[in-house]
Amino acid sequence: MAFMAAAAAVPSSSSASTILPSRPQTSPFQFHEHAAARRSSPALQRRRLRSRSRRNQLVCCSLDATKQVVQEERPAAVKDAAGRTDCFGVFCTTYDLRADEETKTWKKVVNIAVSGAAGTISNHLLFKLASGEVFGQDQPIALKLLGSQKSFQALEGVAMELEDSLYPLLREVSIGIDPYEVFQDVEWALLIGAKPRGPGMERADLLNLNGQIFAEQGKALNAVASKNVKVLVVGNPCNTNALICLKNAPDIPPKNFHALTRLDENRAKCQLALKAGVFYDKISNMTIWGNHSTTQVPDFLNARIDGKPAKQVIGDTKWLEEEFTKIIQKRGGVLIQKWGRSSAASTAVSIVDAMRSLVTPTPEGDWFSSGVYTNGNPYGIAEDIVFSMPCRSKGDGDYELATDVMIDDFLWERIKKSEGELLAEKGCVGHLIGQDDELCEVTEDTMLPGDK
Repeated sequence: MAFMAAAAAVPSSSSASTILPSRPQTSPFQFHEHAAARRSSPALQRRRLRSRSRRNQLVCCSLDATKQVVQEERPAAVKDAAGRTDCFGVFCTTYDLRADEETKTWKKVVNIAVSGAAGTISNHLLFKLASGEVFGQDQPIALKLLGSQKSFQALEGVAMELEDSLYPLLREVSIGIDPYEVFQDVEWALLIGAKPRGPGMERADLLNLNGQIFAEQGKALNAVASKNVKVLVVGNPCNTNALICLKNAPDIPPKNFHALTRLDENRAKCQLALKAGVFYDKISNMTIWGNHSTTQVPDFLNARIDGKPAKQVIGDTKWLEEEFTKIIQKRGGVLIQKWGRSSAASTAVSIVDAMRSLVTPTPEGDWFSSGVYTNGNPYGIAEDIVFSMPCRSKGDGDYELATDVMIDDFLWERIKKSEGELLAEKGCVGHLIGQDDELCEVTEDTMLPGDK
């Protein structure tokens, strides 16, 4: 069938705390309780007090020579792992954010949370964020790093490296293991941390295991984050994890949740450019449809090369229909064979690309790929799942789905296969999204190479 999507709008502390003497005025770096504790509701404060014995106190930093140093008690295991109970360097301090915000030189600080912050993807990503690659050279940021008790010492190491890099835009860094603390007031949440697939683990088991992580993080975002927070889910299976997260955050618009398929788009652009003998910047309108799995659909029908249809420029229909998709699906596995590790660096680059696509106006006529909530989509794709589709943005952090899209029988057949897989995944996590009557019928293993 020949299909042109009709234009349609998309719906949018512990009582044992120790008070230490104030430091001399010549050394203004001081540690204080996280501001979140002062801004939180009484109910949330009571919840935190009741559960403090099982949580790590968030390490945060502030420059304030007028306040005493207050040090919260942390669990002994965390103290031992961290090797210290006090703060270190500029990451136990912040600049006077209020004064900075009143100046004309700086914009208001953007708060960014990153889970899995001690992992290899974050090890590339955090330095890109701090250098201004996403928001520009006049936008200061605060990084809120979420890890686990096991990774707490590594989080301190990450903070030390950020400290040593002297990024002028990086105005605050905090580290912790409790999402209710780390996510306080964040405007962006990059959810990278997820458990890897262990030996003998079925895909349905991974869906349930990681789904519990993202359900909890969704609840935390709903409770303490900005109500317009933008959430980008990277931890796999990212489409279904994004669905779980949004279903557990009912006060945040579902449209604000994204699953990362930008790396797949970048890989597809690379292969089209290589085949056509042009540079990457000549490739536009590249869409990844569906799930981040081997059912994903790299769309050569709508892709353009130097403004012309890709099929017209390449002319090799057999390569496009039979080889192109397989190359994209297997790219990560080939990289692991060559490099001996997964694609952490290029994943970090694609996260930056995905964020920048939302804060920078999309070039006229072009679009980008992102896994988004399907309710109200103009393509006929099943609702209530997270599905990668072509998006456009005005640069305000929001997006609209592209409607000037062609879908033929070949493309539609593959889109429906990926849709079916996501519906099956949804059935496996019904207990995490308030739909206990769903059945788990994941019968085929379609995890991408490198996800196992």
